[in-house]
Amino acid sequence: MRASKQQGVFDNKKIWLIPLLCLLAGGALIGISTNLAKYAGEIGLTPLAFLFWSITGAAVILFLYALLRRELPPLNKPILRYYSIAALVSIAGSNLIFFSAIPHVGASFVALIISLPPLLTYLAAIILRIEPFTTLRAVGVVTALAGVGILAARKFSAPDASIFWIVLTLCGPVLLAIGNIYRTLYWPDNLSASALAPGMLIAASGLLALVGIVPHYSLAIPMTAHLPLALIVVQAFVFAGQFLLLFLLQKTGGPVLLSLLGAVGAVVGVPIAIFLQGESPPEGLFVGASLIALGVILVTYGGVKMVRADIG
Repeated sequence: MRASKQQGVFDNKKIWLIPLLCLLAGGALIGISTNLAKYAGEIGLTPLAFLFWSITGAAVILFLYALLRRELPPLNKPILRYYSIAALVSIAGSNLIFFSAIPHVGASFVALIISLPPLLTYLAAIILRIEPFTTLRAVGVVTALAGVGILAARKFSAPDASIFWIVLTLCGPVLLAIGNIYRTLYWPDNLSASALAPGMLIAASGLLALVGIVPHYSLAIPMTAHLPLALIVVQAFVFAGQFLLLFLLQKTGGPVLLSLLGAVGAVVGVPIAIFLQGESPPEGLFVGASLIALGVILVTYGGVKMVRADIG
């Protein structure tokens, strides 16, 4: 009896170990990605070119991974529609906004803003009646949004503030939240994360290629040095790991752990931007980041209480 109980405890820990590792590794890759995008601009890579070639490389990596696992999904009309919509809001649109904005607002500001999508996702879930309203989680959303408001207000008041890029950056989390809701509602039946991830990235690559046709946008990369190409290869592996872990976390950890992904990304990304890339800390960083962190904790804790109540 005792051995059975110990085995049960071990299995429970094992069940939670996988999503926890996905959370920590995936969040860290998000923080690294924002800083790689900043460095790419400094060595002559345009945001579109860096994003397109990195996404394309990640798509190839994950396609080969899915091929080895024999988990390629069927290419029917509903799945192609799923890829296209999810890729537009979750990858192509949101990341193009973030990568383009980083030279204007800083990697640390973008890393903090990326912690918002789970809170906006919860708001959308309430509006769509996917989740019930709870006071604790609502307070968490308001608290986090207050933190973002402080950061944005300080950004707007800066002498060299670019209002357009600040507002555009704030649109990125909205797209990611839409993507979270869409992927949850329309996840194809009986398909794994490793099967869905490459399809989304291939669709995102195609969408970004269409942007490259627009005048004044280019997919060209500087070929006079090896560093830009090497950075694209590194970012491709970062993207491959990031999106595979995101899907795995959504499938194994559920919305509660998924809501912490952006917060982990901020914890990693902001110090890298400040201490390794020499960025000045955003005005109001301590107060704003503290409110965002408190908001994420309240929303997450409220989600845990809901899960426990359902189990009980």
